[in-house]
Amino acid sequence: MLVKLLTVAEVAEFLSKPRSWVYENWRDEQIPFRRIGQSLRCRPSDLDRWLDAQLAE
Repeated sequence: MLVKLLTVAEVAEFLSKPRSWVYENWRDEQIPFRRIGQSLRCRPSDLDRWLDAQLAE
């Protein structure tokens, strides 16, 4: 099964944050990005788990 990886822009839209916030905070916030070449990508399921963990805190 092929899963579409989310771009920074798509993650920003999903989180209702500006792209600049995502770029500046992805490490500190532990957003589950993976580097693909020079790009950051995120699996939707990983983002859902991360968001659930954020809401549980």
